[in-house]
Amino acid sequence: MSRAAELVSVLEATDSLAIVCHDNPDPDCLASALALEAIARDHDVEEVTITYGGEISHQQNRAFVNLLEISLQTLSRTAIEEYDSVSFVDHTRPGANTEVPADVTPDVVVDHHPGESAGAAFEDVRDEYGATATIFIEYLQELEVDLTTRLASALLFALHRERLDFVREPTRREYEAALAVYPDADLEILDQLYGSAFSPGTLDAIGRAIASRERRGSSLVASVGKTGETDALPQAADYLLNLEGVDTVLVYGVVGDAIRLSGRSIDPRVNMGETLEEGFDELGAVGGHHDMAGGRIELGLFADEDDDDRALLEFVGGRLTRRFFDALNLDD
Repeated sequence: MSRAAELVSVLEATDSLAIVCHDNPDPDCLASALALEAIARDHDVEEVTITYGGEISHQQNRAFVNLLEISLQTLSRTAIEEYDSVSFVDHTRPGANTEVPADVTPDVVVDHHPGESAGAAFEDVRDEYGATATIFIEYLQELEVDLTTRLASALLFALHRERLDFVREPTRREYEAALAVYPDADLEILDQLYGSAFSPGTLDAIGRAIASRERRGSSLVASVGKTGETDALPQAADYLLNLEGVDTVLVYGVVGDAIRLSGRSIDPRVNMGETLEEGFDELGAVGGHHDMAGGRIELGLFADEDDDDRALLEFVGGRLTRRFFDALNLDD
């Protein structure tokens, strides 16, 4: 039985499905959720809810949700225990990059990130793929689910943002998947998505990262300070990676009650996911791919130090910087 057929066998025994996106979902996660929703409805699942934790703060992600009219519900308003089945898209484990408690076992997991098994009845984790959307496009083709303009546009934009725009080790599958959905996509919507403006908060955060950058060799660490714009971190990391002579970047910042990390590397000798695990695994939840990774470290008691954000950032920043450079075996 093919993987797509196995997925259908699980869905056919389900009347209600909660599709859980990872915290602060990006286009790859959201488009994958839409694809799973389409497959579920095509196989008579009566109730389907797409839910997420964190926030959608990246300006393109907000435009993505609005222009494509994606119906979403926060996890805080979703009683996932009342659904027959729970699925994770673009992430694997409960308690890691999701507000879903660690003791919840999903029924369906589809992801392209490396990681431990969640023990789901159906798991399709292909870390050799460049995007979760690629896996879902293969499902849609095999199952002959109608590809609407809305879904094709979502999947095509997801592929570009996840891999093709920055040529971040896309596999041949990403190009083939993009070609498969291109004829049905609305290119005007994609043009509007690419034209989405920065929010003032994101621009300020990127500015702080530029000003605070600390470089050692071809590697760089920077702070966005304290921000409510979670997606400003990967945007700052992408921007700093354009600096001449820099091939590896870590950006950190305080978001809510946690330190967020976002790493990028175009150095084939650096595995960013492994680097963050080596440097910070004992402190929080971290992980990712060869070229991009992220993490979250709870502030604990330091979260109450609201009166002096600068002192807090200086305290944690020096230690994060040292740990990152040590993980890369870079001396002063």
